[in-house]
Amino acid sequence: MVNPSLAREIYDKHFGGEPRLFQAPGRVNLIGEHTDYAGGFVMPAAIDFGTVAVVAPRKDGRTEIWSENFAEGVSFGAGERPQERRKHWSDYPLGVAWALQGKGIEVPPFSLTLYGDVPLGAGLSSSASIEVATVLALLSLAGGEMAREEIAKLSQRAENEFVGASCGIMDQFIACNGAADHALLLDCRSLEFRLAPIPHHVSLVIANTMVKHSIAGGEYGNRRGEVEEGTAILHRHRPEIELLRDATLQDLERWGAEMPPNVLRRCRHVISENLRTVAAADALESGNLKKLGDLMAAAHASYRDDFEASCEEADVMVALAQRLPGVVGARLTGGGFGGCTVNLVEAARAAEFSERLQD
Repeated sequence: MVNPSLAREIYDKHFGGEPRLFQAPGRVNLIGEHTDYAGGFVMPAAIDFGTVAVVAPRKDGRTEIWSENFAEGVSFGAGERPQERRKHWSDYPLGVAWALQGKGIEVPPFSLTLYGDVPLGAGLSSSASIEVATVLALLSLAGGEMAREEIAKLSQRAENEFVGASCGIMDQFIACNGAADHALLLDCRSLEFRLAPIPHHVSLVIANTMVKHSIAGGEYGNRRGEVEEGTAILHRHRPEIELLRDATLQDLERWGAEMPPNVLRRCRHVISENLRTVAAADALESGNLKKLGDLMAAAHASYRDDFEASCEEADVMVALAQRLPGVVGARLTGGGFGGCTVNLVEAARAAEFSERLQD
């Protein structure tokens, strides 16, 4: 996690004054990809990389935001904050201010610095950590309070409607509700969740393919459209299927022939991934790491073959990891098309695993 003292120094360099500091973590998803916007199940864990937002009110009516990661600032006069995206990094904090305004929460003029150590475009949810940290910062200025669930929803709205990225609720929810040494099984429809302890003798090793991805449109948006197309076909036969999490593999066997082949594969991934995710949480809670590893392997194969959201670098990295001593499970994590793999490794072998995988 970013050193708060360093984040404060960055703020002082650009603005000075008596600010307040807020931070939110990134996340790695152990299993459950592209199930969140289908109302399904995910199992992320917060990581010790995140974003620190440092904020203070201004008296001159201006809004000033500095990003240390982009080494760039934006500045707006009184009443000039953008009300629509500009396809710029500042869309994330400005989208939060816009979403708060939509809830009737007026944020006064402010100075804000953002500094994070979540690798950008790595599938570790740098965007949600920015959004949640910014919500907390701007709420403090407005004198408002909001439940964690509502913070997650508001952050998601900022990303969906202002930034233009069609993400589900997972990233923002784990940034608000993550707990040390635990994964979190989340029902993305009801937002009910339970924490599953990660055994102390197991480490999470994150390996970056260095292939960057973006979820603002592109392949991510195409996949979501395919899932929605398949859901609509099933809904015509079973109206109670409002989201794909309501469907079963038997439904696909009955009506999948009506779908284009790519849509059928996308739906098969989502439905089977929901089953795997709940089973993985049960395996983690019962200490059945062999079962958990098998489920992670199956999840990666489904992500690669049915959802077609992997990439050559990730497939090679997962295959290499699965042959190394101490590995419990390995798979591509995040929105796909690049990013990082997540590896569960025996803690005593984690350093060796990292060195050998890097070699």
